[in-house]
Amino acid sequence: MTAPTLAPRTTLTPTAPITPTAPVAPATSADLAVHDALTLRTLEESLRSVLDQEHRVRLTADTAAVAASGPAALDRRFPAAGRDYGRGPLPGWADWAVEDAVRTVLLLALTRYGTTGAALAREAGERYAHGDAAERRGVLRALPFLPVGGRAVHLTDDAVRTNDNRLIAAALGPYAGVHLDQYRWRQAVLKCLFTGIPLAKVARLHDRRDAELARMAHGFAAERRAADRTVPADLWAVATLDH
Repeated sequence: MTAPTLAPRTTLTPTAPITPTAPVAPATSADLAVHDALTLRTLEESLRSVLDQEHRVRLTADTAAVAASGPAALDRRFPAAGRDYGRGPLPGWADWAVEDAVRTVLLLALTRYGTTGAALAREAGERYAHGDAAERRGVLRALPFLPVGGRAVHLTDDAVRTNDNRLIAAALGPYAGVHLDQYRWRQAVLKCLFTGIPLAKVARLHDRRDAELARMAHGFAAERRAADRTVPADLWAVATLDH
């Protein structure tokens, strides 16, 4: 079996959120974010907890600049997030780096400029297309927080086509769990089995697994055994539908 491919708040203080609670231009019902306000607040609080006062003030200024000037203000700030704020782990957020959270709140600051829906999805796509691996991962991490609906699903498709396990894992987070169609989602899960990405990293795995995915997993396991190769220990998570 060959590896599967997919079809073609302006203030930052201990009591105030980093990003606005609502965009200037309200999103349509089709452009809702996956995550709710409580999850966003948790992310912001985790980010504040790891930044010192100097960097909190700096992030306040950076998000305000994006809110005032729009996408142009991201041109230096978005790529420089790791250098400016650090690349260490984000407390309480498995596999997240500080720079991922910074890039998330920078993209969210665009909603104060009035950029939502299709325009915000386009901007996220530009940052992904022209970014390095860390910037692309930051966009993928940010997607479930952005009011773009399913408009950015092509970015998850692209990430799953790569050979970068960090990008694949980031792509299969909550955004893909909601917006990736069942066919492409199954193919992405199977690629995790091929590449050794733990299935625990796939959002909504328990909810979305189905009989067809179980059939594919059994076929994958049979081919691995026939080739005298190890079967991933977590394959059982999709090879059975027992609850």
